[in-house]
Amino acid sequence: MNDNRPIGVFDSGVGGLTVAKEIKRLLPHENIVYYGDTKHLPYGDKSKETIIKYTTKITRFLVNHNCKAIVVACNTATANAIKEIKEAADGILVIDVISPVSKKVAYELHQKVGVIATRATVRSHAYKKSIRKYNRHLKVVELATPLLVPIIEEGFKNTLVSKHAIESYLSHKRFEDIDTLILGCTHYPLIQKEVETVFQGRVKVVDSPLIVVNELIHQLEKFKLFGNTIEPEFQFYLSDYTEGFARLAKGFFGRSIVINQKLLK
Repeated sequence: MNDNRPIGVFDSGVGGLTVAKEIKRLLPHENIVYYGDTKHLPYGDKSKETIIKYTTKITRFLVNHNCKAIVVACNTATANAIKEIKEAADGILVIDVISPVSKKVAYELHQKVGVIATRATVRSHAYKKSIRKYNRHLKVVELATPLLVPIIEEGFKNTLVSKHAIESYLSHKRFEDIDTLILGCTHYPLIQKEVETVFQGRVKVVDSPLIVVNELIHQLEKFKLFGNTIEPEFQFYLSDYTEGFARLAKGFFGRSIVINQKLLK
């Protein structure tokens, strides 16, 4: 049996496109519905209650679009609202971005792992708790890097602005002697090469979107949910249209796309 219902993906903005791109690459016969809550980004400086309110509305929106699975392509949403998101999904498969990455890192040969993320994700200590659940001996240090999301959203990656911000954050003393760095926000793979340049090969930078989509593949196989659409459809919804999102989405998906503006009530 084939299940051609779409896979839902959501984030506060463009970051989730790094996950959607991997879904397109590794699951070329799957339809995708993407929701970017651009009106309310960044989520990282919002309260837990506000994040829950926004993300459960989006989850219900994707449920109403007949999605067979929902990928929470937002670390802040995962860290602060995954329980409520799963309740709103009403039995639909939910994949988060923290658990698969934490599990993989915990079981590999690391000694000291750094995490950069939004304030809300760091405040929750979601990565530290999740990694320690699998490996209590691993040292995990976290740092909030709140400037990086607006830098990426405003189109300043690969500029002096991003270079100085990244170097300033990564030179923090708590990152001395780390051997691994988790990019704890789905926006951050868009600046991964800049991050790697700072470390000059001394630190392994974790490819989170690939790990998350491999977990999605595993779960789709487990529950027999694979699709076989010959020409899959990609639907994009934004709470507030932005040129930056449109430009990146068209670049990732390689063809003319339609972006719908949809503010959820």
